[in-house]
Formats: sequence, structure tokens, C-alpha cells
Amino acid sequence: MAKYPGVLAWVVSGVLAAGVCGTASGQAYPTKPIELVSPTSAGSGTDIYARALAHITQREKLLPQPFVVQNRTGGGSLIAYNYFQTKRGDPYVMLAATGTIAIMAARADVNIGLENYTPLALFAVDPQAVMVGADTPYKTLRDLAEAARKAPDTIVCAITNPLGSGRIVIHELEKLAPGAKFKFVTFKGGGEAVLSVAGGHTHFTTENLSEGLALLEAKKLRVLAVTSLKRMPQLPDLPTATEAGYKIDEGTIRGFVFPAGVPKETAAMMEKVLERAHKSPIWQEHAKKHFYEDRYLAGPDYLKFLHQRVEKYREFFAEVGAFPKPAP
Repeated sequence: MAKYPGVLAWVVSGVLAAGVCGTASGQAYPTKPIELVSPTSAGSGTDIYARALAHITQREKLLPQPFVVQNRTGGGSLIAYNYFQTKRGDPYVMLAATGTIAIMAARADVNIGLENYTPLALFAVDPQAVMVGADTPYKTLRDLAEAARKAPDTIVCAITNPLGSGRIVIHELEKLAPGAKFKFVTFKGGGEAVLSVAGGHTHFTTENLSEGLALLEAKKLRVLAVTSLKRMPQLPDLPTATEAGYKIDEGTIRGFVFPAGVPKETAAMMEKVLERAHKSPIWQEHAKKHFYEDRYLAGPDYLKFLHQRVEKYREFFAEVGAFPKPAP
């Protein structure tokens, strides 16, 4: 065989390819492009990280077929999630999963539980940040909470979803600072929310840190705390909410799932592909640029994380009286 180094290389390459892309039936996978569903519109945070994965897998040649991002929007993501449920057992459809996957599972008015998915990998969490106008008197998160305790319902927060991550941060802060009570107003997008704070129309926002970067750099906003587990390497001077005495772990999930019923061998192969994508310099630079909190979890660990989020959101919905179970 040494006389034919080209043949040897071809054989080795074929064996490796079979090991990576083979299935239980022996057929190669994938043999066609894989649809990567984004439940949000083009240009959104979810769409951006979905397309980042598609780019990485093609650039690094991690799969013989590409991911093709499809934006399935509407109904507060229900259209995408209902569509995904119809794809049970189909390994040619993957979902760019956000926190909505846990929110849907926690809602009593819909039937989209975690049993509908094969969790593959959590890549990161896009943390929320408590941001105030640069000219406000609040220097710490404790200052803000104390102001809301002394004058309940006078401190106004700008958010994008009355039941989303930003709202959850407000709710958890109120629970951890007894007597504090905030008001909130909603905006169509995070950009509008942070502008309202910078313009002095609202007092603070709890949207994603990435939404306020331009205004932070322009010194129009100031970050009191981020809701990551630990300080972010990109911005080491920013304290966490936990450091301020309020243990809040919240943010937008950035992960990927298959439908339920996909063969275990195929799911295991895709987990390896995603692990390689996450370790790639391209993803690491993307995560740094967008200020993600790196929190890689594969398969069972990712599923455990999702179950924890579901329980947390169920508790939140019950406490605020959202999504009551329909009468039989």
C-alpha cells in the first residue's frame, strides 16, 4: 500500500468520512442540504447566529452538505415551532433555538413541550444588562433597587416583550429586593428600548447587552450589571447582578436542536460537528464580537439546562398570571 500513497489517502479519507457521516443504515448523511430554521426575521440576533453556524460548517468543511437558513416568522415564533413539530424524525431540519423553546414548553396554553426535540448543543447565552442613562444618579444595581423601594412604580424600564427575558430580570430583581416595584413599557425592538433610556424617556432597560453597545461606546448609557454567571472576558469591568447581591442568571439562549425521533447515531454525529464548530476560531470571534457568554453544553446537559429554564418560566408565568390553562 505504501507504493500508492494517493490510494492510501483516499481510503483513509473514506473511512473517516464514513465514521463521521455514516448512519445506522449505512447510508451517507447528509446527502442533501439541511434546513436550519430561524424563528425570527432576517437580521435578528437569532438569524445572525444561525447564519454564523451555516458559514462555519461550510468554511471549515465540517459537513458534505450546507445548512440553509429559513426564516419562519410570525405568531410570536409559534409558526416556526408548530412547523418544527411536524418534522419528527427528520434529520434534515434543525432549529436555531432561543429561550422561546423553554417559554413554549412552560406555557399552559400551548402543547409544545421539550419532548418534541432532540437537544444537540447550547453554544452560548446572550446576557441581559441593566443599563441606565449616563446622566442618571444610579451608580450600582443596588442604587436602582433602593430607588424603586423608596418610590414604588416610579422607576420605568424599557423592554421589548412583557413576558421575555428583560421582563423576567425585572421580576427577579423585585423578588430579591423586597419592596422594590418597577413599571415597564414595551418597544418593538431592543434598539428602540435603549434609545428611550439614552434620551431620558425611561430610566433603564434590561435588554441584551449587545443592543446597547453603540450607545455605551458613545457614553450615552452606563451598565450597572450583567446577568451572566461571571464577568465577561470582553468587558471585565462590568459587574454581575450576583456581585451586587441579586443572583440573576438570565439571557437569550443560543443553541441548536433536532426534532424528536432522529436516529441516535445521527444526533451523536451532529453533536460532534457542532462541538467542532463551537471550537472554531470563527465562532469564538463571532461570540466575542456579539458579547455572548460562552456556555457550551451538549446533548443531555443541554436538555437538563432547558428543563431548569422551563421550571423557572412556569414559576414566572404563574406569579404574573400569564398563559392560564384553557378550560376543558
